[in-house]
Amino acid sequence: MSTTIKPQNKGSRRLFNNPILEKLSRTHISVPLIIFFTYAGGLLYWNIQNTNLTAVITIGLFFVGLVSFTWVEYMIHRYIFHLKPYTEFRAKFQYTVHGVHHEFPKDKDRLAMPPLLSITLSTILLLLFKVIMGDFVFAFLPGFLVGYALYLSVHYMVHAYPPPKNFFKILWVNHRVHHYKDGEVVFGVSSPLWDYIYGTMKLKKEKKDMNSRRNLEVA
Repeated sequence: MSTTIKPQNKGSRRLFNNPILEKLSRTHISVPLIIFFTYAGGLLYWNIQNTNLTAVITIGLFFVGLVSFTWVEYMIHRYIFHLKPYTEFRAKFQYTVHGVHHEFPKDKDRLAMPPLLSITLSTILLLLFKVIMGDFVFAFLPGFLVGYALYLSVHYMVHAYPPPKNFFKILWVNHRVHHYKDGEVVFGVSSPLWDYIYGTMKLKKEKKDMNSRRNLEVA
């Protein structure tokens, strides 16, 4: 994302001239949440009824899927949503999929993936992981999709509500830094884990910049 985009606290922007496409680019948060939780529940039910996976393996794969999603969330946010707009096509793509959210971060209709994309993505992941994992997919993918639903929930609450007075407040603070101070740090929304691992946490970058300034002063 270009860091020159100035966040607007009110308003929205039309992305498509076609009214149908424009309508499909928006959704109430409850719709994708219902889709992902229902899809995950259906897969778990299929797993219980039609596979030989034990309860221990199912629970284990579910949590592996959950944690795996946090990594995918980080990678997509950092390298796809924030790809450098070197060409006109890349700039338009980046703005459509994410830049518009940075310009209008409080536009509640664009805080989650639209229903059609949600169903399509879930089905593609099912077919892809089924080829790779076999029946394990019916325990792994539910965790992955629940991770996605939890991410959407956190992302919506961060933008729509004031921060809570508990340890979850750090998620609000982190995402606010990403939107209003530096769009090149703190890419994790549902978890700061991968920001710490890959060195993109705000505090680490500030410390690195401070050390660099000190080295220049010494030189």
